[in-house]
Formats: sequence, structure tokens, C-alpha cells
Amino acid sequence: MFRNILAKLNVYLVMENDPACRAALRMIRATIEEHCPPGVLKSEEQVNGHYGPTLLDEAEALSVAIVATVERLSFEPRERTPAPSIKS
Repeated sequence: MFRNILAKLNVYLVMENDPACRAALRMIRATIEEHCPPGVLKSEEQVNGHYGPTLLDEAEALSVAIVATVERLSFEPRERTPAPSIKS
């Protein structure tokens, strides 16, 4: 699913050295690093080794981190307060 979205985004990421694209991906990376659980996002060096060095590769790593975060938050048990008793 995300691979298809990223393929469509490739139109916007055609210019490898486009400063606006790089800045946008850096901003998304910083947000994930700040707000998502530790370990869901590979370092930039790990991304280069695992996915590749292009902007599309960085975008793929970011999307994987977002999905991992959603999965963790969706499946983590949450503390629930007991329902109030209807018996008095």
C-alpha cells in the first residue's frame, strides 16, 4: 500500500537534490524522532544501507516508521478504569 503511494510521490521527488524535498523529509524525520516510540525509525545511515540513499528511500523509511507507530499504539494494552458499578 505505502509502496504505491511512494511510487506516486516519486513524481514530486524527481529532482534528487531539491532542497524543498530534503527539508520536508528532515522535518518529518524530526517529528517522528520526537513523538514516536524509540526504535521505529532507522538512523539516516541505516536507511542508506537498508533502503538506499535516495529521497524516495528516506520517504519509504519514514512511512515504515509511521506504520510501526500506529501498529504499536493500536495493539498496546491500555489501562482502563473499572466501570462504575450499577449496584448501590
